[in-house]
Amino acid sequence: MNKKAILQSFSKVYSNRYRVYPSSVRSEGNNFFFMVRDDKRKYLVVIGSLSLCEKFEGDPLVDLKVNGNKLTMRIAYINHHNLVLLRRIFPHLSPSTCSARTSFGTGDRLGIATPAHVQAFECKDIFPILAQQSVRETSRTGRDWQGVLDDAIWGCFEAGYQGPFGADADHVKRIEDLRGAVDCGYTMFTVDPSDFVRDDVFKLSEEKKDKLYRSLSERKELERLYLGKSYLIAGERLEFDEKSLREVALIYLEALKHTVKCYKFLDDYKRGDFDFEVSVDETSTPTSPLAHVFIVQELRRNKVDFQSLALRFIGEWQKGIDYIGDVEEFVRELSLHVAITRMFGGYKLSLHSGSDKFLIYPIFAQKTDSFFHIKTAGTSYLEAIKVIARKNPSLYREIHHFALKNFEKDRASYYVTTDLSRIPEVDEIPDDRLEDLFKKQDSRQLIHITYGSVLSAKDGEGNFLFRDRIYKTLFENEDEHYREVSAHIKRHLELLEI
Repeated sequence: MNKKAILQSFSKVYSNRYRVYPSSVRSEGNNFFFMVRDDKRKYLVVIGSLSLCEKFEGDPLVDLKVNGNKLTMRIAYINHHNLVLLRRIFPHLSPSTCSARTSFGTGDRLGIATPAHVQAFECKDIFPILAQQSVRETSRTGRDWQGVLDDAIWGCFEAGYQGPFGADADHVKRIEDLRGAVDCGYTMFTVDPSDFVRDDVFKLSEEKKDKLYRSLSERKELERLYLGKSYLIAGERLEFDEKSLREVALIYLEALKHTVKCYKFLDDYKRGDFDFEVSVDETSTPTSPLAHVFIVQELRRNKVDFQSLALRFIGEWQKGIDYIGDVEEFVRELSLHVAITRMFGGYKLSLHSGSDKFLIYPIFAQKTDSFFHIKTAGTSYLEAIKVIARKNPSLYREIHHFALKNFEKDRASYYVTTDLSRIPEVDEIPDDRLEDLFKKQDSRQLIHITYGSVLSAKDGEGNFLFRDRIYKTLFENEDEHYREVSAHIKRHLELLEI
């Protein structure tokens, strides 16, 4: 019994009803598994022993003759129960840790882009984080930790991917959310302590800052550890004097305490290894090299084993568009940060809001010796909606108008300089030119930021206004959707010279 005979026998009976995903075909002993689709949804086909097929949920069991042999077959559902069974048979479908490897995250707001992401990673020497979603994104899309992970794993199975991959619970602020991600099987945890970062310190008077600093119970210990200590970093001497120590302590100390608390919870609660990332990128204040030193020293002093650190680099890292800022100044500052990572060792720099930062990628890869982690998310969603504009122009126009109405509300949690007045009137653009909007910064950010409102909007009867039609259009144009997303992510990876 072989895969070719199984597919021939299946197609002989069902070719007019189902289309097979050939790359998904897998066998275990005399049992065979592969994914198919009809005109509405996808299924898992299980062919083999009666005892195995009975375990899967789906349509009634039927017989399938293969080379004169009668096998049991079930058209099974794409659900969590069946995925658990599949993961027991094929352990490579479970996420693993990345540790000290170059890595790249591909967030997927719709949960259907993983096969395209897998295509982009082909022949690339990089560890893919294929399940990556932040708490903010799950709350806005109506998804959850388990759904995000399951969707990514089903995508791996469909694409026939058998390599390692990670699952990142991104920008987590609360221990309750960490617990939920651990229970689902995530392997990477990005803690975001930005709620505890005092990035308003520079606006305070010297008297107020001094009063706050003297009230710190850790002040004397910090002064013993840091005051007067200097570091020679890339030919530049950095030193903690009274003023600089006061500022970094006031800005970051409470955030670091929260980070330590989260790490200790994970270290106690999570069984087995995990990747831990510390994110201080969502602040208004760039992370100075001296602050970088302080953050790393405090994490190490508190025995936090972190694999990556996301800093707030200078310049503007707006969603969905390229880097804005003085590139030469960024290079100078990045060189100092990289030198600090080499001095302390054991972790990589992480670039958040990494989508579409094409100007920076070659520089970032070169300066870090291609040892980094980069996160993307919204850019795959933008590619999906671009396909909507191409294939279903009337739906796109509805989405565009709705996004304009919700932009001011949705931009509250993002730093962007979007000017809606620069976006052309959508109803004056011919259908075959709509996707040109995705070449413009303002209209890209309009769609990027309003995803939550678009995907969750319902009418008076509780029906989704756009969500179902978005999925339907992308399902009907799946090959094109995969092609666009894959090409776009591949462009990111190629600029990183990986």
